[in-house]
Amino acid sequence: METRVAVMSIIVEEAGTVETLNAILHDYGKYIIGRMGIPYRQRGISIISIAIDAPQDTISALSGKIGKLPGVGVKTAFSNVGASHG
Repeated sequence: METRVAVMSIIVEEAGTVETLNAILHDYGKYIIGRMGIPYRQRGISIISIAIDAPQDTISALSGKIGKLPGVGVKTAFSNVGASHG
C-alpha cells in the first residue's frame, strides 16, 4: 500500500479538547512516527507536531477529525516521498 510522509501542526486553544485529541491520536498510533507537544502557558495554548507515515486518505481522515474539534486548528504538509508497504 502506498503511504506518504507528512507533518501535522496542531494548535489547541481549548484545553477541554485535549483528552479527545489524545484519544484520536492514540487510534492512529500505528502510523505516527513521532510527536512533540509544547505547552505555551503565556498564551494558554498547546502546540503539537506529529510526524506520520500513512496512506493519504488515512492522513486526511485524521486531519479532518482533529479539525472538527472545537478550539483546535490543524495544517498538514506532505513530503514528496512515497513508499510501498505491503
